Amino acid sequence: MTPNVNTLLVKHLNPKLGHSAVCPVTYILSSKPLFFFKRCPSYTEQQNLTRVSEFFLVGLSDDPEQQPFLFVLFLSMYLVTVLGNLLIILAVTCDPHLHTPMYFFLSNLSLADIGFTSTTVPKMIVDIQTHSRVISYAGCLTQMSFFMLFGCLDSLLLAVMAYDRFVAICHPLHYLVIMNPRLCGLLVLISLSLSLLVSQMHNSVVLKLTYFKDVEISHFFCDPSQLLSLACSDPFTNNIVMYFVGAISGFLPIAGILFSYYKIVSSVLRLPSSGGRYRAFSTCGSHLAVVCLFYGTGLGVYLSSAVSLSPRKDAVASVVYTVVTPMLNPFIYSLRNSDIKRAMRRFLSKAI
Repeated sequence: MTPNVNTLLVKHLNPKLGHSAVCPVTYILSSKPLFFFKRCPSYTEQQNLTRVSEFFLVGLSDDPEQQPFLFVLFLSMYLVTVLGNLLIILAVTCDPHLHTPMYFFLSNLSLADIGFTSTTVPKMIVDIQTHSRVISYAGCLTQMSFFMLFGCLDSLLLAVMAYDRFVAICHPLHYLVIMNPRLCGLLVLISLSLSLLVSQMHNSVVLKLTYFKDVEISHFFCDPSQLLSLACSDPFTNNIVMYFVGAISGFLPIAGILFSYYKIVSSVLRLPSSGGRYRAFSTCGSHLAVVCLFYGTGLGVYLSSAVSLSPRKDAVASVVYTVVTPMLNPFIYSLRNSDIKRAMRRFLSKAI
């Protein structure tokens, strides 16, 4: 249940106006006071009020009859996601035949997918089970930071994997020389460092926020864009941060992927035999499917939120790229890749 809200009117002296002006301050009432938050004033200076201590997550549905179904559904999807990606990591680690750059990047992508899903889904499952949708201010910032970290890392790793396919197809004779272990480790380290930069920069902006227009987040997790939209802060600063985050986590990876596949297609089309072209394209099939799924669902959610007037529908749509995409990645790579299937069979036979 959402706490009852009573609005108090507080007198605030405005030196420019020379008289008392009314500034709305909202006080959240429950069994004991939780926090104050103030409506964004355009003509008053910020007051020393208590920082927000909790947020309320709207979730996917208020219907009590749907809660058991949502609990079972998301618990099942989470377990499939973790087990599927963990199986790929173990198969790549235990099979010496898969100790190549492509599978090294794939295992890191699986690890990022586990982190990406674990940032949001377990909290939602606990909320459904306990019938509580409150998240603390510190918990919200932590969830947002890890969401940005693993989401950006996913995007950058997909770009690195596209570069790996470009080198393998366009420079096959020099592939192992170019994609040496040192470069592979460096590319993953750079991706992780950029993701940390994006996450901490976004976090530092939110940490400076003092007042919020509302404490209700129309999502099942602390969505960074919604948290900024609720904040009483300079929109110019928020826009600069969002453009920078979008450039690193969106524009640069997409540009790298498009450039790599442009070179790949140009090189493959010059091959004389259709069999050679098929084999070359088949090595990119799984990665291309994951790229289309990741960016396609993200773009779909963005476009649907632009035309939809229902925040809850936007939250339901975002389930696709936050939960469904990481769950499907292991199936895409295992079903389309005979090496992964053989490695999984060997690993499972040894385990049994």
